[in-house]
Parts: sequence; C-alpha cells; structure tokens
Amino acid sequence: MSISLLLEMAATSPDREALVSNRTRLTVGELSALADGGAGVIAASGAGSVAYVGTGGAVLPLLIFSSARANRAFTPLNYRLSSEGLRELIDRLPEPLVVFDDEYGGMVGDAGVKSIDADAFVEMARTAEPVAEFADPDDVAIVLFTSGTTSRPKAVELTHHNLTSYVTGTVDFASAQPNDAVLICVPPYHIAGVSAALSNLYAGRKMVYLRQFDANEWIRLVRDEAVTSATVVPTMLDRIVSTLEQRPTPLPTLRTLAYGGSKVALPLVRKALELLPDVGFVNAYGLTETSSTIAVLTPEDHRAAHTSTDETVRRRLGSVGQQVPGIEIQIRGDDGAVLGPGESGELFVRGDQVSGKYAEIGSVLDDDGWFATKDVAALDPDGYLFISGRSDDTIIRGGENIAPAEVEDVLVEHPSVRDVAVVGVEDAEWGQIIVAVVVPAPGSEPDPEGLRAHVRKALRGSRTPDRVVFRDELPTTPTGKVLRRQLIEELKSGQATR
Repeated sequence: MSISLLLEMAATSPDREALVSNRTRLTVGELSALADGGAGVIAASGAGSVAYVGTGGAVLPLLIFSSARANRAFTPLNYRLSSEGLRELIDRLPEPLVVFDDEYGGMVGDAGVKSIDADAFVEMARTAEPVAEFADPDDVAIVLFTSGTTSRPKAVELTHHNLTSYVTGTVDFASAQPNDAVLICVPPYHIAGVSAALSNLYAGRKMVYLRQFDANEWIRLVRDEAVTSATVVPTMLDRIVSTLEQRPTPLPTLRTLAYGGSKVALPLVRKALELLPDVGFVNAYGLTETSSTIAVLTPEDHRAAHTSTDETVRRRLGSVGQQVPGIEIQIRGDDGAVLGPGESGELFVRGDQVSGKYAEIGSVLDDDGWFATKDVAALDPDGYLFISGRSDDTIIRGGENIAPAEVEDVLVEHPSVRDVAVVGVEDAEWGQIIVAVVVPAPGSEPDPEGLRAHVRKALRGSRTPDRVVFRDELPTTPTGKVLRRQLIEELKSGQATR
C-alpha cells in the first residue's frame, strides 16, 4: 500500500478542510489536486529524489504526497543546520530536487543541485500536468537523517509499507469528529512531523500548523481554531505550562495533549495534569526507525497513575505505556537472552512499521526481524515500558554501570531543581565520575552538598554525584533531547558552570 492511498481515501470527502497554515487554507480536494500537479513538477524536473529545507506548514504534506505520487523518496532536512551541514546531507541524496522556503534560499542556492522556491513550487503545481504513479509498497517513501549528535547522521529509509502499517495500525479511517482539529508544531524533519501529516489526514482531522513555536501563539491558535488535540515536545510543554501559570487561559476545546520526543520530568507532568484537569494527556514513545510511535501511555493511564495510592500504579506515570497494535517488544540482556519483568536491558522491537534500514548501510534487523533500539528499558509485570536512557549514555564508575536517568529522577523531585542532566566524565581513578548538571528552580540557590545528600537518601552511595554544577538551561535538540556530549565537552573544558 502506498501512502498516496491515504490521501486518495481522505479525498472521498473533498470539501472537508484539510489544513490551516498562516493564511493558507486547503480542503482535502484542493490538497489532492495540488499533489497531482506537484508530482508533475517533480517528474518533469527529472529528479531522482525530493528534499525540503524550511519550517513546514502547508508545503510539508503537499511535498510528502507530491513525492509519493511521483514515486520519489522525500527528505525534509534540518533547516537549523549550517550551509555546509545542509550541503553534506544534500550530496548524499540521489539527484535531488531541493524545495526551500525563501529565507533559506541562500543556503541552498550554491549547493550545485536543482532547486526551487516553495512558493514557486506551489504555483507551478496549480498548472502542471498531473501525475499519479502508485509506488510499490516496498519502495522508499521517506528518508530522514538522524540527529548525528555523536556521529555522522544516518539516513533512515522508511518504505510505503512501513508508514501505512503505522497509520492503519494505530488510527481508524475517518474516525475524527467533524469539528476535530490538531495543532502541529513539531519540526518537519522529525518523524513526528511526517507521521502527523499522514495520520491526521487519514483520521479526517483538520491540521493547524504553527511553524515557529511560541507558547502565547500556541495558546491563541488552540482558542481561535478550536483545536481539540495537539502534540508537543518536552521543552514546549514546559513553556506552555509556565505561560498558563502566569496568565491562566481557558482552553475549552482541547481534549488531548500528547508529548514525546524525549523524557519529560515527572514534576512537569504532574503540574500539567493539575493545571489542565479536563485534558487527556498522552505520552508517545517511538523512533525514526519505527515510523513513529511504538508505545503509548493513555489518558486513562495518566489519571490512574496520578491519583493512585498503589506505588506500582503510581510509578507508571514515568513509563511510556504499552506497545501499540502490531508491535512486539523484548528486553534483552548483554548475552542476548530475553529478560523478564523488572529486569533492565536493551529494548528490541519488531513489526511491519519497523524499518531498521539505512541508506549506504542496509538493514540492521537481526535474522528474526528484530530491531535493536539502543535504549535501556524494562517492562513491569503488566507490560508497561520504562525507558531509562541510551545504552551509550551509561556511566561506568569503578566498574559499576549507572543509568543517568536513575539519578536524574531523584534530583528532579528536589524542590530547588527545575531540570537536570547527569553525565559521566572521564576520571583517572574511577574511569568515570558522576556529574549532575542542574538548572535551579526560579528563585532558588540550591546547595550542592544538599543535592548530593538528597540523592544519597534515595539511592546507593555509589549513585551520589561526585560533582554538581549549575546552568541557566540545558543544551537540547529542537525535540528536547539533552545534548549530553556537548555537556561533557563543556565540563572537560571548564565551561559548564553558570
């Protein structure tokens, strides 16, 4: 099944409003017609693939479906990269046609490839000879580059079958109510941006795009466009909660608020639940290689965990929930053996939506189709999945393996701590020492020894940070992942303190 078919099915209701982006409003029928014309523009260019440099909005779903109908792989690129960084990625794509937002034209213009301004592409799509070629399900539909914070970015290849398996396995066709609207503010080059365009169109939900996140503008759009659901990353959730605390604003239409992309501190989750008691919160966990979400903590799970007196149930607020339909999960030890409930090891996943394939590398699935996520995880007896970080981030102090999340979860509960990242720094005596990089709560001046004592009360003494340093904020990716390697380098050079 081609992702083109998702638009074909949605177009059976051609007059339904499909998307809103600034002043642009398109019905499903208009989007489908533009996608046919856009496919014609791509085919006529002779390009072997399509890339996009920009902030998204209406052009993102248009390019996704135009590329699919032209049977070309589509790659949204990180517009925050330098010109050199962008060119390096563009050079790795097969004969690309690069579509760009006007403000990024200077970064793309000297890349030595075919390129076109996004507005010009839309205008050409209105009059181009339509093309509609249905790709083979095993053809590559989307290529996404990993963040590459510790190594050369890998190009993840997602087939039409991977993506449609995710959408049809997690969303019912035309299941949205007539007035449902979703606010999308995740980056276009992230898997969440791609999957949002596919799944919401398939469900029949109007897509409202916020191309540059701002908490006040997010709140305004929720009210003005009667938004019923939204997806944010942790840094966005933090800013939304802070803004609503400072200026309480009713959001009567908002029913569901999903968060994901990286770990969210439990105090922030609790605060959000209390601030928005009528909103159903969803924690979604997934990877680029799995075509988006593979586990979900539902609104019912959130409410139960938040109000329960049973410690086992309360702990689930820190989990990512249970796997979605069609996904299998295993936790494996260092020897490859499958571990039981409560045992921590590497998370492996399997299912039709799982790609595990990279350009220039090929498939990294094992012989039975399992993908190694490199995430350290555990399952509780009821199948709730707990992620404790990346295996690469494990601190080895004096021969003992320490998960940073174990220490972070304790420190972030201290009233003087707003945010924290724990990293390992090389040490001649211990191999690595534990360093806690703390963002103090507003108006607080926490004592390092007090924070160390706080950890010592809750964990074994070997888990106590050797050092505590302070920063005004943590360096993160646009999706909220802490740049731990950057912190480590700053600590080595003595730049990490405030």
